[in-house]
Amino acid sequence: MATDPAGSIVRRVPSALKAAWDRLRNLTTSSPARFAVLVFASLVLLFTALLSLPAASADGRRLPLADALFTAVSTICVTGLTTVDIATTFSPLGKVIIFIGVNIGGMGVLTLASILGLVISKRLGLRAKLIAASDSNPLRSHGGPVNEGQTVRLGEVGTLLRTVALSTLLIEALVAIALYPSLVFAGIRPLEALWEAPFYAAMAFTNTGFTPNPGGLVPFADDYFLLTVLMAGVFLGSIGFPVIYALWKNYWHVRRWPLHTKLTIITTVLLFFAGAAAFLALEYGNPKTFGSMDAWDTTFQAFFLSAMTRSGGFAVVDIGDLYGSSLIVGCMLMFVGGGSASTAGGIKVTTLAVLALAVWSEAKGRQSVEAFGRRIPSDVQRVALSVVAWGATIVALSTITIAQISQAPVSDVLFDVISGFATVGLSTGLTAELSDPAVYVMALTIFMGRIGTVTLAAAVAATSRSQLYSLPVERPIVG
Repeated sequence: MATDPAGSIVRRVPSALKAAWDRLRNLTTSSPARFAVLVFASLVLLFTALLSLPAASADGRRLPLADALFTAVSTICVTGLTTVDIATTFSPLGKVIIFIGVNIGGMGVLTLASILGLVISKRLGLRAKLIAASDSNPLRSHGGPVNEGQTVRLGEVGTLLRTVALSTLLIEALVAIALYPSLVFAGIRPLEALWEAPFYAAMAFTNTGFTPNPGGLVPFADDYFLLTVLMAGVFLGSIGFPVIYALWKNYWHVRRWPLHTKLTIITTVLLFFAGAAAFLALEYGNPKTFGSMDAWDTTFQAFFLSAMTRSGGFAVVDIGDLYGSSLIVGCMLMFVGGGSASTAGGIKVTTLAVLALAVWSEAKGRQSVEAFGRRIPSDVQRVALSVVAWGATIVALSTITIAQISQAPVSDVLFDVISGFATVGLSTGLTAELSDPAVYVMALTIFMGRIGTVTLAAAVAATSRSQLYSLPVERPIVG
């Protein structure tokens, strides 16, 4: 019987492609962390292509690759740093692309994918629940078992997804409605205000900080109602969807709040007031910032700056005019950031709270770390310490690299690097002047900061394995 070598080769090629595709799919989807990195990277490439279109540019010319890539990273990672002026560089189509991108990035790509799956199929499978749950708890990014005694249990993921979608739509709509009269009173034409109000609302809730009009918030520096609405939108976006879900589920019964909700809200409020007090004390005599204002204006602007350095990214005063001491305070606030599973960045306020409680417990000689009648397990403390260590390492390496490339003052470089890592968006003016190599380094820093150090580590690590033995104990000298 005659054989057909060509036919067998043709049959083997599709089977080889299918096997390769199956291996790639298992590699990326077997871990929620790897899937997150893959989806974020794919979205960055997609939006880089979209923002490179001549139609997305105000002058009809293609945007340089470095600027398009950096803007796409800043958009998907809801950062707000930019190498170009958003208001004058992009056409209405380009601004619509950015508007869509920040909402995708703000919700979390895994959460959004799960929401679409829930809408289409009316149900979530186990893998979909695990992927969505990893957005609300970085500990789930690892392959090992996860203690379900936490803010959002696996069985509540579907309800959480509905809360994410509804809260995003509702909060952005309310913020846009509240902003619209102020924009019209400021001289913006009513038709333009119809799309600028939702744009500002999205930038506030997603903690991005892009502005659609030339001059940014400077024309609204005296409109305290508009600035207060923006602060409210930034606050609601920064506390995190698990906290919004817990507040919705338990209303205002404080005793029923999970420990995560209590730590997030208390730490956020404390940092808000502490940051405002620090800026008020340090900048009160600076003629370029608060020195020319009266007492009421100075106090309000100090609170506004404190809120925006946590991850909001809007600015009324020129950040480059702040004293060096204020830049250090801003770096500290930006590095902490907002709440876990929120639109904010940084190491997260709960990480700071857990480490502060651990230090306090050690100083008091307690055997365990406790808060509000609950004991915080050691694995959470180890993750908190790892987040700080990895975050500090990324910031240090990026600062050294960009400082060497640009030869700019280290204080300015450090501020912008932390702003990028923590997805804040405030800048001393350095980012817009960086060369292309430094722009790529900053873009990578933003990407790693938005993905999160826990997720990033889990994505490159092998699957967790149980260890059936323990090694002998020996205590090194510490401190």
